[in-house]
Amino acid sequence: MTTLRSLVFVLWLYLSMALFAVGLSPALLLPHRSAMTVIRWWARFVLFGLRWIAGVKVEFRGLEHRPTGAALIAGKHQSMLDVIAPFAILPDNCFIMKKELRPLPFFGWFAWKTGMIAVDRSAHSKALKDMVKQARARFADGRQILIFPEGTRAEIGAPADYKPGIAALYRDLECPCTPMATNSGAHWPAHGFRRLPGTVVYEFLPAIPAGLKRAAFMSQLEERIEGASNGLLTAEIPPTLSQN
Repeated sequence: MTTLRSLVFVLWLYLSMALFAVGLSPALLLPHRSAMTVIRWWARFVLFGLRWIAGVKVEFRGLEHRPTGAALIAGKHQSMLDVIAPFAILPDNCFIMKKELRPLPFFGWFAWKTGMIAVDRSAHSKALKDMVKQARARFADGRQILIFPEGTRAEIGAPADYKPGIAALYRDLECPCTPMATNSGAHWPAHGFRRLPGTVVYEFLPAIPAGLKRAAFMSQLEERIEGASNGLLTAEIPPTLSQN
């Protein structure tokens, strides 16, 4: 049954992208806020289908720590869901994405329109400088910049591998950094199409104050995100990938 429900949800997900891309594409001609509204509607549409088709509920915790103005957020990345869910709860989210995603229908179009920060990872040091430059502009516009410090989705249990991009943003923007923990990989794994019933939690943690030295900041960030994410994973008995 889980496999069947997962397949139906995958169809729902990709059909929703097509429907929103075609039906609401005029928003691409309107101001940035209108396009953000479309993305927010789509995110909530996806979460609705995820709950009622696949049996996966999404819960947001620590909302007292959720930033609403210009902010830097660093999140654990275990699932594609991590890119979708924050749009349902943050007022003007802007995330760091691979430049290769920009040509994609709907996702890429609206990412371009709403000023998501596209980075060419193959450019190395140039990519880092470009990311910081774009982030500075978005921050000045009062947006919440979301970055996944590991750079890519990590399987549950994989060793943490935090890249230097988050440290560069923290230093350059001279602002606090809000960690965000999750257990998303237990229900929407990093790879594969199966969605495992249960509750995905996104938890905003108290912000790390600005001005820390790089080593102290990176150590504290990893400790908080990994500790809280592992806590969410062990708070329940997650379904196994062999579940039917």
